[in-house]
Amino acid sequence: MLHAVIMAGGSGTRFWPLSRKEVPKQLLNLVGDETMIQQTANRCAGLIDHSRMWVVTNAKQAAATRKQLCDLPAKNFLIEPAARNTAPCIALAAAHLLSNDPDAIMLVMPADHVISTQENFQQGVATALELVESQPNLLSLFGVIPTFPSTGFGYIERAKAMMVSQGQAFEVKGFREKPERTVAEQYLQAGTFFWNCGIFLWKAETILDALRKHEPELIKQIDKITTAIGTRDYQQVLEKEFPLCPAVSIDYAVLERAKNIAVVEAPFQWDDLGSWQSLQRLHGEDKNGNTIIGSHLGIDTSDCVIRSGGNHLIATIGIKNCIIVHTPDATLVADKNDENAIKQLIELLHQQGLQSYL
Repeated sequence: MLHAVIMAGGSGTRFWPLSRKEVPKQLLNLVGDETMIQQTANRCAGLIDHSRMWVVTNAKQAAATRKQLCDLPAKNFLIEPAARNTAPCIALAAAHLLSNDPDAIMLVMPADHVISTQENFQQGVATALELVESQPNLLSLFGVIPTFPSTGFGYIERAKAMMVSQGQAFEVKGFREKPERTVAEQYLQAGTFFWNCGIFLWKAETILDALRKHEPELIKQIDKITTAIGTRDYQQVLEKEFPLCPAVSIDYAVLERAKNIAVVEAPFQWDDLGSWQSLQRLHGEDKNGNTIIGSHLGIDTSDCVIRSGGNHLIATIGIKNCIIVHTPDATLVADKNDENAIKQLIELLHQQGLQSYL
């Protein structure tokens, strides 16, 4: 049967100071009326029952995540004792799925992406499911048709079309890292490249077999955890063995090495909401190029992203090309062209012992 696996272990840095370690992006309401993780779960409504929906998160965020997804069974929350990237995360989930359902097919999704609409998303899932049910050894992923030459997304190059009764699917020719601007423009013009949106669908057994082939050290630890599932020793074994897994992405561990890969052309609009600037694409801009969320009064203010909470008013004069974010205990003012420096700021908070702001 089809299961959903939501990867929800974000560290809460890109949207600082709004996001924190205990309340990262996926637990925030950034677009729409629900939090990102609630939108992700609800996207599967009518397609996947709550009993077959799994969430992989960490101890710091577990309580808040459970509270936001209170309809899911407690056993379906898998708590990583250490952050080890997406390959161990997916392997752990696959092991649990197989312990419940030997024929499990897993739809793997990040918890913090924006997708519209639910109907279109489920159409894409149906296409991927058709592929995997007809070819059980296939690994399928979703590719989004690029709408601009992004340098922040990875790309998938497609090869020949595959036979499906609905939608579009292709063999994969190769994967491309985040490109330079000129290369991204070439990809856009070529018309044979997709954005890699990090959503996958495959049999749980197939992905574990692929990891066994390409990442034997990882599977060595996962096998030990698997034997303890359902026993009183599970937590102890998990805490001992999982941190020993290599910290590797599923893209590098399997997808860039395997041959049995298919890409489904996503029939939905998508954004990974990777930074404060991405809110411009989703919330739009006013006549001065500003994206305003909350209360703001400005004079000679342009090309800014400004977010305030509650009744707090942000007033600006002569400000251009900035990100301004107000929270009750911290305010960020940054050059929009230097948003990556937020990571440096987080490190500086660590170094100066300002843990309460993390």
